[in-house]
Amino acid sequence: MDAPYCNRPHGRAIAQRLIARCGQWFRGFRAALAAAALLALTPAAAAPAAPTVLVVGDSLSAGYGLTTGQGWVDLLQRKLAAQGFAHKVVNASISGDTTAGGRSRIGAALRTHQPQVVVIELGGNDGLRGTALAPVKANLDYMVEAAQKAGAKVLLLGMRLPPNYGSRYIAEFAAMFGDVARARKAALVPFILDGFGDKPEMFQADRIHPTAQAQPLMLDLVWPELRKLLPQR
Repeated sequence: MDAPYCNRPHGRAIAQRLIARCGQWFRGFRAALAAAALLALTPAAAAPAAPTVLVVGDSLSAGYGLTTGQGWVDLLQRKLAAQGFAHKVVNASISGDTTAGGRSRIGAALRTHQPQVVVIELGGNDGLRGTALAPVKANLDYMVEAAQKAGAKVLLLGMRLPPNYGSRYIAEFAAMFGDVARARKAALVPFILDGFGDKPEMFQADRIHPTAQAQPLMLDLVWPELRKLLPQR
């Protein structure tokens, strides 16, 4: 009886070559599986976080008395999107806040949100309480400096007081915002209610907080200066 084909000299050579090729294919297949498993375990590269505009203010920025989405800060988010900016607006405003309150919390806000732009709208409540201006000015200066040291550009929003606070106090209060902005080379809107601050119909019943109709006017005051702090396009 003839020997099986694979036991013949020629058959054995062919069989050995087939076994070798199968071994190479298997080793390659095993390496490919290992590579695929490694890729599956490797986390995908995280998408870059959207740049942030941080607003630190009081009730004028917190939207006191307004329906959610009506405040000028909410309108700013929509404006940025409409203009093609990917920036996210974080509203860290608290109704009734003062510059002392802002100073106490701005460090944590900067660390948490790592903003590219910081808008500071504080001081109005200090003025309405007749607070001595030296510490108010020092608080504003501290917040601007802290934001700049964190790598953010700063826009300071100023306020004015009604005439019953006395001409000297009123003048020094108004000048305070410009003084801080110039000293720190920060952007400035001198008066966030400019152009309608003397129009009762633009304010709620308390005659302090702007109505929903006034919010676009506030944004119109903020936007030109804020736009200068955004990337050029």
